[in-house]
Amino acid sequence: MYRRLRLCSNNGGYEAIPEPPNPLDLARVRATLEREGIPVVDARVMLIVSLDSEVTISRAGRLLFKTRDARAAELAFERLRTLLRLPDVENAPGAGREGG
Repeated sequence: MYRRLRLCSNNGGYEAIPEPPNPLDLARVRATLEREGIPVVDARVMLIVSLDSEVTISRAGRLLFKTRDARAAELAFERLRTLLRLPDVENAPGAGREGG
């Protein structure tokens, strides 16, 4: 399961961190997203995905949503969660303000 989406310490985006760790096969993730017509930049150790907001996906399963809009981050997470069959998030993004 992912911890709830939380605002990063620089207030520039939201992050979702899997607990327990959920390593991702970035080649599979890239192929899945590209089949859906979603632009992906493969930076080897991470993927940069173009949704309504930019999303960085790490091998460790961490997702960084580059938006200050909590609802946009939540919608992007739900889209990725569905496409990639990721675990759910424990609660809504606006609920917490811990730094990331």
